[in-house]
Amino acid sequence: MPELQRTPYRFSTEEYEQRLKKTRASMEKLGLDLLIVSDPSNMAWLTGYDGWSFYVHQCVIVGPTGAPIWFGRGQDAQGALRTVWMSDDHIIGYPDHYVQSVERHPMDYLWAQLADRGWHRGFIGVEMDNYWYSAKAHERLVHGLPEAQILDATGLVNWQRAVKTPKELEYMRKAARIVERMHRRIADRVEVGMRKCDLVAEIYDAGLRFDEWSQHGGDYPAIVPLLPSGPDAAAPHLTWDDQPMKKDEGTFFEIAGCYQRYHVPLSRTIFLGTPPQEMLDAEKAVLEGMEAGLSAARAGNTCEDIANAFFTVLDRYGIVKDNRTGYPIGLSYPPDWGERTMSLRRGDRTELKPGMTVHFMTGLWMEGWGYETTESIVITEAEPELFCNIPRRMLVKQ
Repeated sequence: MPELQRTPYRFSTEEYEQRLKKTRASMEKLGLDLLIVSDPSNMAWLTGYDGWSFYVHQCVIVGPTGAPIWFGRGQDAQGALRTVWMSDDHIIGYPDHYVQSVERHPMDYLWAQLADRGWHRGFIGVEMDNYWYSAKAHERLVHGLPEAQILDATGLVNWQRAVKTPKELEYMRKAARIVERMHRRIADRVEVGMRKCDLVAEIYDAGLRFDEWSQHGGDYPAIVPLLPSGPDAAAPHLTWDDQPMKKDEGTFFEIAGCYQRYHVPLSRTIFLGTPPQEMLDAEKAVLEGMEAGLSAARAGNTCEDIANAFFTVLDRYGIVKDNRTGYPIGLSYPPDWGERTMSLRRGDRTELKPGMTVHFMTGLWMEGWGYETTESIVITEAEPELFCNIPRRMLVKQ
């Protein structure tokens, strides 16, 4: 048999062990004896596991002692063998007849494995409000663990990820170089008559292709490129079609560079023709508000402080933005590149700490048009570090 070739670990064993220590400390505060993690981003953060297998049931189990255990489809255990930092005996693969079966469920296999280890009692935390933990999975787990109390631990691991380590920031700075390249490609290639699907092909090429100067290529982002034009830009999350770009329409491009699963999103707006005065007026307000928000983005302040600074400027200009203006970013898998914890909004008193990374989303989605210019930042003791260096003003191409 050929020797197993493991993928080089993205982080040191010591860093993974520190993450596990932080997670267990939070478990102890909540009185949890066991934690079952189904969010693929949290799974990767705890173990290094990387694979497109989140369409079937899988999880990472954090027990009272020892390394975590990876649990998933048997054929995906081969991916775990190649990517996780734990030893092979910490990988459990379930048989394929459990996959998408109406007769049996992977959670039935899981609770039997927990019972074998004596982990079928006490307080067990699960991520109740997560895309990947279904109602059926919860029903089967509760059924199989009658001696345990199943509690909601949504966000427990997510919050441990808020402050990035130097290695994580290194990956995010590489992702920033990628998204800069993507925006420069858009600015260079976009023109009236170019089909959107062809422009998206250029975006993907710039985001993935190996760059000889930086000596790295990109990963697939957790969200596809968002680039609605004209009236469609009133909706923030439309993708693309095969129709030509039109004259006298604005398009915002919300995209992210991704490296080793770490994301740096960045949005910019391009207008093909002569932009209307209302967009120019809105841009003036947004750029002024962004500067105010960035001035408040420092350690010791709160998420609310950034939001208040930004919204106060918009209020002065009579502009209403009835949604949050940012969220934390980092390691992620589809369908979202946010970390799903704090938000830059009024009322969120989360304290900002050095090493937190945030997408400052100042987008406006108005009646009949939209405008986005954003920044991804690192919180420091002083002014924030901007990941990217791309002009914020709307690019106008005639």
